[in-house]
Amino acid sequence: MKLFMPEVDHVKDGCTKQAAFKFALVFPIAAVHNRKEVNMQKIITKNGSETLEPVKAQVKGLLPSWLQGTLLRNGPGLFSVGNSEFNHWFDGLSLLHSFTFSNGEVTYRSKYLKSDTYRRNIKADKIVVSEFGTMIYPDPCKNIFSRAMTHFRNVISDFTDNNLINIIRYGQDYYASSEVNYINQIDPDTLETVGRANYRNHIALNLATAHPHYDKEGNTYNMGTAIIGLGRPKYVIFKVPADASDKEHKKLALRKVQQVCSIPFRSTMFPSYFHSFGMTENYIVFVEQPFKLDIVKLATAYFRGINWGKCLKFDENDNTYFHIINKNTGKAVSTRFYGDALVIFHHINAYEEDGHVVFDIIAYKDSNLYDMFYLHNIRQETKSFIEKNKLFSPPVCQRFVLPLNIQKESPKGTNLVTLADTTAQALMQEDGSIYCQPDILFEGLELPGINYNFNTRKYRYFYGSRLEWSPHPNKIAKVDINTKTHIEWHQENCYPSEPVFVASPGAEEEDDGVILSSIISSETDISPFLLVLNAKTFEEIARASIPAPVHIDLHGLFIPAAD
Repeated sequence: MKLFMPEVDHVKDGCTKQAAFKFALVFPIAAVHNRKEVNMQKIITKNGSETLEPVKAQVKGLLPSWLQGTLLRNGPGLFSVGNSEFNHWFDGLSLLHSFTFSNGEVTYRSKYLKSDTYRRNIKADKIVVSEFGTMIYPDPCKNIFSRAMTHFRNVISDFTDNNLINIIRYGQDYYASSEVNYINQIDPDTLETVGRANYRNHIALNLATAHPHYDKEGNTYNMGTAIIGLGRPKYVIFKVPADASDKEHKKLALRKVQQVCSIPFRSTMFPSYFHSFGMTENYIVFVEQPFKLDIVKLATAYFRGINWGKCLKFDENDNTYFHIINKNTGKAVSTRFYGDALVIFHHINAYEEDGHVVFDIIAYKDSNLYDMFYLHNIRQETKSFIEKNKLFSPPVCQRFVLPLNIQKESPKGTNLVTLADTTAQALMQEDGSIYCQPDILFEGLELPGINYNFNTRKYRYFYGSRLEWSPHPNKIAKVDINTKTHIEWHQENCYPSEPVFVASPGAEEEDDGVILSSIISSETDISPFLLVLNAKTFEEIARASIPAPVHIDLHGLFIPAAD
């Protein structure tokens, strides 16, 4: 079975699974309460504009002289083509952005990712490729042969290559990515689309995350799902070496991909959905959550008249399982660690300490996020939106601690966590399994980021979008794990993107650096701007006002300038 990409005409209501994973960037509409801010809802859902050539920003304040490089960003930007419109915000076609810092100046540009999906839709002047929340069906005006061929293609199906979530580096190659088998290589300097790559040409994967990890040597680790292929369906962890690129001969870094290990599905027909994973110095952390993909529904979605997003199901009566895999040997820790049902999209960080694996995640009590992000919901009156979604499960930053040196003779109910700075528990059960309960670090934050120099290491701070069900503007927050306190930045009627930390050269302190975030506003007299904060104090150092439209985005990364 492959996953299909049907052609043509009729757009049917649905919701995208990617919506839930990036909800925080649309979330500010739940916080608006006056007329100026209502316009924000229109801004979020209107088609974005390209800025094909670099434009110079007006810098207010003083940029650090060491801040040299490019902040790349990705997110949905085109929501209608011709007279057809996507049903969901996260079906929008990818719009790439770049903010380049050079000698105290900032330049901006943006371009649509010229994916195969984009080209086909634009050529047809309508939506002809299905997305996760928008299913496309044959035009009844087509002849019977064309309709039959469309139906036949949907028996052996394929995903869109609309890579709208993040930017990934493999070797020295950069790719726009989502969660499917296709990724599109881009030129980080010009934002031109270089060409499409298919994971399946290099490793047996049907899906892969858009949130990889990078080690100190520059190797890239990622994780995917192999639904169809030789052997039992499985989750696969893979590595692309830092030296895998060969630009001289135009060879893809993926050609040197190495499988690290695999984990069999607990249920062949209901694999766990995952959006990211954790990594310590020696281990991969995989959370197998009871938020599951129904394979039969997925294979028959087109004929059932449902979208792919409807093929995901949360089983509140199931457990969550935590897998710890040695990334050097490929062997999983044999102890069965589990916890209560939860939904997770983003890991914050993970590390090892005194015989324990510690990992921090953003968790939810359920998966009731999808319906919030239909375009018709986003566009509704704000008070009505809040009322309909008041039972929404808030994001909670949780810490789990898994002891590796298990004493099998420990009495039932014994807490095996011996670290002094956490209330997380790992309780011995009669059958030798370990029931894990988290330490609550913070509530109301999503899109987490850290000083990536502290990835896989014990750390103190993380950053993210502050989310509150109250009539206040959206904020950026810095959380201190040690003190469980936080500080915030906000400006009335302004909406920040995911904060990105950039460390000062030679920095020894974890929060020695700056926070970058692109900001859009519902105020017509406030131009979009790139915000630069002192990461220690969260005081504004500078802002670079962009003389061009900037669309709200999702994820990205900072690429330092070459020495």
